Amino acid sequence: MHSSWPRRGVYAITPDETDDARLLARVDAVLGAGAVWLQYRNKAADAATRERQATALLPLCRRYGVPLIVNDDWRLAARIGADGAHLGEDDGDVAAARQALGTGAILGVSCYDQGALARDAVAAGADYVAFGAFFPSPTKPHARRASLQLLRDAAPLAVPRVAIGGITPDNAPALVAAGADLLAVISGVFDAPDPAAAVRAYRACFDVAPTSPL
Repeated sequence: MHSSWPRRGVYAITPDETDDARLLARVDAVLGAGAVWLQYRNKAADAATRERQATALLPLCRRYGVPLIVNDDWRLAARIGADGAHLGEDDGDVAAARQALGTGAILGVSCYDQGALARDAVAAGADYVAFGAFFPSPTKPHARRASLQLLRDAAPLAVPRVAIGGITPDNAPALVAAGADLLAVISGVFDAPDPAAAVRAYRACFDVAPTSPL
């Protein structure tokens, strides 16, 4: 992973959006408010739509200096020249994705509620590990639940730790204090009445949360 990419902050994940222009406008507001990473995710779209939307997001992300990470599909990420990919447990082999994407790409892996998955992912070449859901999430209401201790225990892996799942500006400081480097949010930002204000509220959590002792 390029050392120039920020390692702390708001990791915005796109909602399922059918209108390309509306997607770009929504993302523009969020990046303008200070989100540091963007993941393109659209579970409802077909392959052609995903490729078109992800490609359209690239110049927007370049303008803000924010890496574009493609969810689920490292082949799509490689094809369009995205900055990286994020893999869930059914999205293929981490080592194969790393080899295909090269050393400069960001490769993230969902580790849910399992520290062992995180250790395996880093050993296979992951640049960051994501844990969650920490709180009930409207996006994944039945997701496995992760504990704050999981974030603390993953500190020796020495890669950014991403927290996801029902995160709000009210509960986020506890996650940051436990070691979360990036707060991944979908509905908390994109469904907010003012998404830009929501991003700023999440960003503020990094200013107030103390660093947790290891």
